[in-house]
Amino acid sequence: MAAGKVWLVGAGPGDIGLFTLKGAAVLQQADVVVYDSLVGEGVLAKIPEHARLINVGKRANHHTMVQEDINKVLLEEAEKGNKVVRLKGGDPFLFGRGGEELELLSENGIPYEIIPGVTSPISVPAYNGIPVTHRDFCSSLHIITGHKRAGQEYDIDFKALTRTKGTLVFLMGIAALEDICKGLLAGGMDPDMPAAVLQKGTTAGQKRVVATVGTLKEEVDRQGIETPAIIVVGKVCSLADKFAWYEKLPLAGWKVLVTRPRQHISKTADLLRQKGAEVLELPSICTVPVEDNGRLYEAFEKLDTYQWIIFTSPAGVEIFFDEMDRKEMDVRSLGQAKIAVIGEGTKKKLKEHHLLADFVPDVYDGDTLGAELAKELQGNEKILIPRAEAGNKKLTELLEQTGAQVDDIATYTTRYEKSRLIDEKKELETGSVDCVVFTSASTVKGFVEGTKGLDYTKVKAACIGKQTKAAADAYGMQTRMAKKATIESLIELVEEMKQEN
Repeated sequence: MAAGKVWLVGAGPGDIGLFTLKGAAVLQQADVVVYDSLVGEGVLAKIPEHARLINVGKRANHHTMVQEDINKVLLEEAEKGNKVVRLKGGDPFLFGRGGEELELLSENGIPYEIIPGVTSPISVPAYNGIPVTHRDFCSSLHIITGHKRAGQEYDIDFKALTRTKGTLVFLMGIAALEDICKGLLAGGMDPDMPAAVLQKGTTAGQKRVVATVGTLKEEVDRQGIETPAIIVVGKVCSLADKFAWYEKLPLAGWKVLVTRPRQHISKTADLLRQKGAEVLELPSICTVPVEDNGRLYEAFEKLDTYQWIIFTSPAGVEIFFDEMDRKEMDVRSLGQAKIAVIGEGTKKKLKEHHLLADFVPDVYDGDTLGAELAKELQGNEKILIPRAEAGNKKLTELLEQTGAQVDDIATYTTRYEKSRLIDEKKELETGSVDCVVFTSASTVKGFVEGTKGLDYTKVKAACIGKQTKAAADAYGMQTRMAKKATIESLIELVEEMKQEN
């Protein structure tokens, strides 16, 4: 078998917006993903379902797999012919031991590529308003590992670092913060030199403690800090409050879990991120075409006889036109049929096929759609509803009461999904997630299916409409409903919930 290939991919500091385009593209093609503990959850959520996962998580004083074994795993998987992505937090070559992993591959003739990642010594200070260089303060930047072996002294020339008069960034040094500050002071640094500890930069857990080299350890002990965190020393730290920007975003500091189906999640997640939220994209449901779409194909043969076609979800639109493509039919086959949609999302999906909705109800739910459209009917219309297998039956009943002939055809089914990598239940139990966004009753049910045993009374739920809210209410969640059944209104609701928090 031909040898495979290894890509060393830097995942960046945590915010998925800082994951490179090339890294994202390569990740989607991976057969095997070998990943670290420091890879951001947003990036982990983008690992494709088909990829096999190998966790080699490494944190201070705890390694799931020693480095030599990681090197062997990469070699063995590539020798099997796999496309292997070695996904590493930050950048592979900055204290990431990427060079060590390449040596064995190189010796054995395995092809590889390196995809750099946005590194924390620059990005985390930037998210905290600290420019690591500024010509009024310094002309150099020095990145130092703060990690040292147990029982050994630092092999760092603190006097030389002090003489550079540059910005110093220590990675993996929080456990030795006191030793680092003492070393700098012994090396001749002014005890009043500005310094900072930056926690979980670029994520909802971001926090900074700014003090001086002489007082930093005491201030960190007083305010508390969690890892991962970096230490920054230099006059540029004095600019943090002046240049701070991230925490000014309306949803900064909030972690929001979005449960929409994978193909519809991007817009919701993007809008939340623009507001500063850290977003966990964990679809609780997926939609798949029914195994036998024979009834829909029968309807296709008489499409021009329908006066109305009703779509109750974006997925319904998508699958309907996919099946038309499969049968090599185009929009002319729809004849003179008018089209009704349940709301804005479905309306937009229809417009992607260059069709405009003739009817949208005032309230975006099945009951209102049925009641309002019934008033428009003469009583002898033929109506096609291609939709979910477990669709709202009242819609059909309301239309049939007018005398209309309704072909209610299941074209897709909804299945529950659960992340292979992220423990949703644990995220909520530890208070890591501030809010869960639901866009349908089925996303609520899928979420519950994947978090059995959770105390749902502690879940803050942002719901898009009354049926979604009713589903969340049934489990005792702390529910709020958007003013309108649109994604934009839902984002506004999340902002309101944070302000009230």
